[in-house]
Amino acid sequence: MPVITTIEDLRRLYKRRVPRMFYDYAESGSWTEQTFRDNVADFSRIRLRQRVAVDMSNRSTRTGMAGREVAMPVALAPVGLTGMQSADGEIKAARAAERFGVPYTLSTMSVCSIEDVAAHTSEPFWFQLYVMKDQDFMANLLRRAREAGCDTLVLTLDLQILGQRHKDLKNGLSTPPKLTPSTLLNLSTKWRWGLGMLGTQRRQFGNIVGHAKGVSDTRSLASWTAEQFDPQLDWSKVEKIKKDWGGKLILKGILDAEDARMAAKVGADAIIVSNHGGRQLDGAMSAIRMLPAILDAVGDKVEVHMDGGIRSGQDVLKALALGAKGTYIGRAYTYGLGALGEAGVTRALEIIHKELDTTMALCGERDVHDLERHNLILPQGFDDPTRPI
Repeated sequence: MPVITTIEDLRRLYKRRVPRMFYDYAESGSWTEQTFRDNVADFSRIRLRQRVAVDMSNRSTRTGMAGREVAMPVALAPVGLTGMQSADGEIKAARAAERFGVPYTLSTMSVCSIEDVAAHTSEPFWFQLYVMKDQDFMANLLRRAREAGCDTLVLTLDLQILGQRHKDLKNGLSTPPKLTPSTLLNLSTKWRWGLGMLGTQRRQFGNIVGHAKGVSDTRSLASWTAEQFDPQLDWSKVEKIKKDWGGKLILKGILDAEDARMAAKVGADAIIVSNHGGRQLDGAMSAIRMLPAILDAVGDKVEVHMDGGIRSGQDVLKALALGAKGTYIGRAYTYGLGALGEAGVTRALEIIHKELDTTMALCGERDVHDLERHNLILPQGFDDPTRPI
């Protein structure tokens, strides 16, 4: 077993252990993947101010996200098909997050169902919602989330129409998967993954199959999902969902100042500055570059979080210093899950926490609440998305 000290170590091990179609599903963006790359690259443009001869004892990374106390301002983002990266992957990730003291967000497109995750955890988790045309299914989904104890709804706004991801098409990633000779050959080499999948009954979208009208297996699921994402989702529907849900609401997929103002207007408890990990509108700005303009637009009217490109605790610190109150990791914990299962998710969280804590100290800060722009050196024009850098 190699020594795991970085998220990149987990990614390399993940690539070796998980079938190519599922690795590529996570490690890709839409079209040319420009935005997917920029999400990571733009973090590297930000430099840190080192400070010395300051008291670095008694440090704390504890804070709150959307009213929940957290061990560090990092939540596990909703990731579809997590249960195909590792058998029962959503359950493993949720348990790791609960033990560590950070929120876990279950995707609508999860393999393990809401009920599966609730049965294997003791603390409330967050539920991410895609808006579907089937109103009965939507009402039932919200009811199930409430009954499972979910206390926060994360409503994704940027997936009304699917962006094209070339790798998924070429790998035959569909419902059910197209098993080409090359895919079957690759699957045959991933024996560790295969044994895990043979040992579970959870191999389809547990929130949908058996719950949506006419969807009883993966074949009927394919035709249902192809026509169900609601292209008519607008702010009036967001307001209705907020009313129907009745609990805390986080709006995910905000990448424009005007949309951020609208999110505050409809009463969101928090927003997530996000471009869906570069998987939707290719050519859009990175989340970290849009963060300052969105914060300027909404001030303290709504709590602002961000995701996209976070691969280290230093990235978390940079987002917090720019003004975010919380961050989300998706690929970083998926690497750990695919590499080492539940222990890998825990390892990813440990790595990010240690990097955040150590970097905070070397920047002369002892509390995450004290992180501000004075801790950063920004390239000229970085916080103006209308200017190149």
